[in-house]
Amino acid sequence: MIDDEEFIRGKVPMTKREIRILTLAAAKLENNSVVVDIGAGTGSISIEAARIANNGKIFAVERNPNAVELIKRNVEKFSVNNVEIICAAAPDGLEDLPELDAAIIGGSGGRLEKILDALKLKIGGRIVVNAITLQTAAACVEYFRTHNWKYEAFQVQITRLERVGNYDMSKALNPVWIISAYREENFNVH
Repeated sequence: MIDDEEFIRGKVPMTKREIRILTLAAAKLENNSVVVDIGAGTGSISIEAARIANNGKIFAVERNPNAVELIKRNVEKFSVNNVEIICAAAPDGLEDLPELDAAIIGGSGGRLEKILDALKLKIGGRIVVNAITLQTAAACVEYFRTHNWKYEAFQVQITRLERVGNYDMSKALNPVWIISAYREENFNVH
């Protein structure tokens, strides 16, 4: 995994390394996975996913033009050639994507349900949502429950040590809900 400090960031939000690790583990990517990263920010998830799915394709969807420029710079910096950047506010930009192995949602701009409705996943495909607000986490769980998705959710609180003079002090990062879901096809054989 890439250290946070290595990404070109500017003032754009970025998923921290520990959360990237857990998110990508929940997505269960393989080397040929087709993935969409919605609310891609700096592209940290997209780039890490591109390194795992090096024979696959990653679509980074981001509505902020400044963030899109950072994604381009980070893609170039880390020499990943399987990331396609889409400048759009999801669900716009999702309509022409192929069937996905995984969808990772780091930002929904208040359009979570419309985004979830627009995703085209392969059988067994996974959705992973990183939610920093209780409202987003609750809306996500409710959506998966009412649409018969199998899901799990857990909250992570990362605390790092930060050196302050002769001491090491705890520095807490924002807690994040990581919610992953998949839907199995029901085959009724008579």
